[in-house]
Amino acid sequence: MKNIILSQKLERDFLRERGCIARDGLDAARSAIENALIKVIIGPRRAGKSVFALQMLQGREFAYVNFDDDRLLGCTDFDALLNAIAQVYGDVRLFFFDEIQNITGWELFVNRLHRQGYNLVLTGSNAHLLSRELATHLTGRYREFRIFPFSFSEFLRAKGFVLDETISLQERQGVLLNHLQYYLHNGGFPETVVGGVEVANYLATLFESVLLKDVVRRYNVRYAGRLLELGRYLMANHAREYTFSSVAKALGFGSVHTLENYIGYLAEAFLLFSVNRFSWKARKRVQAPRKVYASDPGFVAAVGFKAGADSGPLLESLIAIELARQGQEFYTYKEPGGKEVDFVVRKNGTTSDLIQVCYDLSDPKTKKREISGLLCAEKEMACENLLILTWEEEDLIMQEGRNIKVLPVWKWLTETA
Repeated sequence: MKNIILSQKLERDFLRERGCIARDGLDAARSAIENALIKVIIGPRRAGKSVFALQMLQGREFAYVNFDDDRLLGCTDFDALLNAIAQVYGDVRLFFFDEIQNITGWELFVNRLHRQGYNLVLTGSNAHLLSRELATHLTGRYREFRIFPFSFSEFLRAKGFVLDETISLQERQGVLLNHLQYYLHNGGFPETVVGGVEVANYLATLFESVLLKDVVRRYNVRYAGRLLELGRYLMANHAREYTFSSVAKALGFGSVHTLENYIGYLAEAFLLFSVNRFSWKARKRVQAPRKVYASDPGFVAAVGFKAGADSGPLLESLIAIELARQGQEFYTYKEPGGKEVDFVVRKNGTTSDLIQVCYDLSDPKTKKREISGLLCAEKEMACENLLILTWEEEDLIMQEGRNIKVLPVWKWLTETA
């Protein structure tokens, strides 16, 4: 055990010496270190959780244990582990446990250390970590930080592109939109942005690896092939509505309940997420068709076989991902006559924003459709913030006494970061 901890200490020191892109939310995370609460960093594999934790712990001495190490699989002797940590690090009271969901009974172990006054930073790659174990055993004793692949602001930071007053120059805007085009189709996983990997192969391999590590193994899924087929189907149909019964019929699932569980597993592993249709009635929100989005747009081409995928749905996915990154409560909207709004954002029990996403607003019919949907939803929800996000258009539209703001997606992504 001591040799394992020693080898991981070398890994920790190597990672600490590497130059890394500063992530959004880092200041708040660093200020939380002195807090007695357990710090939990959660998000997809390879999204940068470990690096975020190391940045968070910069300048501090801490013990590091990576439970994604095959030599620690099945670890149950926590006293032996603590003994090995003490031999390697001495009397350190700050622990960083990476991918802790991989060991059985971790929540009881963490609870014990917390009671003994240890300062703990945890990372995990499965939302199940929060939904049951944390909620049951650590209620009120942890603070959560969610890490996604690079936001567009972080992507620009990684590329050395600085947003300043010269952005209005045509050449600078051209470079910016070139970056957005890449980000739109390849996503923001750090290694695809700065690691020099072949994007499609890397993301396809990552997707399958997550299925095996965080879904098939954890939930004892018998038919891994069917699960992969489901994941590919949903990626290929991103930004579209679905029902459990329609997907079950399309893929030949005999049990809608099994299919529902499988989609839940994919969401818990942060591979995709679903957005419910807005209704004032909770039952209708649950029963109505919902939209599915990839957790990173790069998965669409790599997994869903959507090479040259339409930019419109991808742009919509970017907005959904950013709203999720911000922790917003949001829905889609569709009234009985068929008028739609892409996103209804709710805060404190009221609708704060109605957002349409349209790649190109130049066609009069398209423009009329987008505005009509906003005005219809506005009448139902009394929301004053009406917004259309486009590739590069910017305008202010007056319609029926309402102001509708038109913004380029890049501006919204960077201003709301």
